[in-house]
Amino acid sequence: MGSDDPRGIIELGNINIKCLIFRINNGDTSEILSTAVTRSEGIHNGVIVNLTNASQVIRSCISTSEKKAKVSLKKINVVIEQPEFLCTKFSKHRKIDGSKIHKDDIEFLLKEAKKQVIHNDDKQSIIHIFNHNYIVDGKTFIEEPIDVYADSLSHEMTFVTMPKNNIKNINQAFIDCDIEVERFISCTFALAAKLLNDNELQFGSILIDMGFEKTSLGLFKNLALVHSITFSIGINHIIKDISKVCSLSLEESENIINKIDFSFQNNEELFDENDYLKDVYFNNSSFRKISQSLILNIVKARLDEIFEMIKKQIIGTGLSSTFGTNFFIVGGGSNLFNLEKYCSSFFGLKVKKLGKNNKKESETQSGENFDSCLGALKIIKDGWETEAISELINENSQKISFFAKIFGNRK
Repeated sequence: MGSDDPRGIIELGNINIKCLIFRINNGDTSEILSTAVTRSEGIHNGVIVNLTNASQVIRSCISTSEKKAKVSLKKINVVIEQPEFLCTKFSKHRKIDGSKIHKDDIEFLLKEAKKQVIHNDDKQSIIHIFNHNYIVDGKTFIEEPIDVYADSLSHEMTFVTMPKNNIKNINQAFIDCDIEVERFISCTFALAAKLLNDNELQFGSILIDMGFEKTSLGLFKNLALVHSITFSIGINHIIKDISKVCSLSLEESENIINKIDFSFQNNEELFDENDYLKDVYFNNSSFRKISQSLILNIVKARLDEIFEMIKKQIIGTGLSSTFGTNFFIVGGGSNLFNLEKYCSSFFGLKVKKLGKNNKKESETQSGENFDSCLGALKIIKDGWETEAISELINENSQKISFFAKIFGNRK
């Protein structure tokens, strides 16, 4: 496939499926040919739960984008995030005994780490491998220490894997649409590629993607994804909590969530002078007294649960002290009013909101946000210098590293 041939990216979300078709022009610039959005069915948290429905909506979304671009795709890149993703960090060691470090030394450590991943769980497939750093005689090297004299070399890597059966089901959904999956890309990785700059990725950043049914965490340092995890809990769980405890409909509960000031300083729009929920919010239910404290305590309890899980993951990496200055929240949940302020209060750090509200170039004419697809486009087009991949669209790309070149096939 030539570098100027049309390529496709599709994001499998809980609410919407998004397709983007692009090509790389002779001047090494990317051109978006079309986008399409289809309501998601048969897919939950990146997992195919109904093959027929999933295939139908995938086919519809790709077909719409193909018609707009006036092209026909044979392969497509899939942006996805699953709670079943496993993120494993390995450190492999080799004695050098005063000699120079060669390509073969690094290749050996890579292959040994890959063998261990496969041996530890043969039901998982590798979708990403990141080079975190190299330790040469106790000193940290960010870049490959080729031709450096050393006594010992340790190579720190991060592997992201997903269950083989999940891959088979996704592949089958696309086979049913007469299209082949080219590669899988973590949504968290793609978002970081689009929304974070090189300094933020180099010196350490925390990225929380708070969605409707899931919340994902990504920790980035030295231009690599060093830790990632997804929890099957999101904003919809807060909505359900309010609905269940307060005996309100889901529609009413969602309306309440969208009106709450998450700084918890000013909620006069929701509650009357006696601190009860105003009658205008009882659209489907009979009016009754529901106190402000009850609703806000329900919300805080679920938020604290989500943030506590995230905090434990950050602390568990042992890298928490290096991420303090760059803490970001994205996703649909980030659009809740002042949620970043509550997040800042909980973690004791300044949390900044990213996304379509301040990244206008990420929006299409439909107003839909394509940050994940645009991040995937960047990864596919330029490569990623700390990721081991087998090939690039653009053979002249400067961002492919020695680490990527020597690794070869990731499967």
